Amino acid sequence: MRHLPCAVVRNLYPAAVAGLLVLSPHPAGAAEDDAPKGPAVTVLKVAKSCFSDIVEATGTIIAREETSVRPERPGLKVTDVLAEAGDTTTAGQVLARLALPEGGTLQVTAPVAGVIATSTAQIGNFASAKGEALFTIVARSEYDLVGLVATTDVRKLAVNQQATVRIAGAGDISGKVRRIGPTVEPNIQQGMVYIGISSQKRLLLNASGRALIKTGQSCNVAVPLTAVQYSSAGTVVQVIRRNRVETKRVEVGLMSGGNIEVRDGLNEGDVVVARAGALLREGDPVRPVMASAEAAK
Repeated sequence: MRHLPCAVVRNLYPAAVAGLLVLSPHPAGAAEDDAPKGPAVTVLKVAKSCFSDIVEATGTIIAREETSVRPERPGLKVTDVLAEAGDTTTAGQVLARLALPEGGTLQVTAPVAGVIATSTAQIGNFASAKGEALFTIVARSEYDLVGLVATTDVRKLAVNQQATVRIAGAGDISGKVRRIGPTVEPNIQQGMVYIGISSQKRLLLNASGRALIKTGQSCNVAVPLTAVQYSSAGTVVQVIRRNRVETKRVEVGLMSGGNIEVRDGLNEGDVVVARAGALLREGDPVRPVMASAEAAK
């Protein structure tokens, strides 16, 4: 085998190296071009969620049915008071005793079960069939929240829809739509709705309350409210594709718990900027950071 002179080998070596660089299918700069550039932005993957369509009604608490308790005979004197306002009663329970003119006593009993709303019974006072009631009872502990609803929402209401009634000092109580008013108050353009409540708690009559009525449900993809921008161009969300910003117009719907329903414009699995801002523009390169990973830090 012939050996080339050393001078020839030295001349061929640079050319061979150059040839290898030309034939290489992955230039060294390609990895750098694929690397994310630009500012770091928090992103998240779009997921599906269900939203309840809630109609709000504000109003006051009333007794659905009040029963007045009086003696059948006039001129009887109260000798014993065995119940007071706020007490829960059963049907037939003795509430007071009255002295008869001819001697003996008459027992005043609750005609229905419920909660005593008011009482005027005091030892030594006189009671009669036509005078002020000794007791008034909220029959069967049933109340109504009589609330006002925006006219645009009245059409969504239906009898038996579930509601959560919030009353100061009483917490949340379950209820349902019992009746919908047939007219609208002309001065305020609001309709009336009656939300039925049954509670063993003592509810203060005429107390203010708020009802959240579930009128329907919608399931779609959802994003945080912070991901949505509103402008003259419409409602948009910033999507990240191949580490660059794309602006997508969307149609939004219901809101709940800091999220908003997206009815059109996004697909499940899309990666969106969690907190969109005017500093990011169409085509800008970014370094996406998943919200879950960031929270774990």
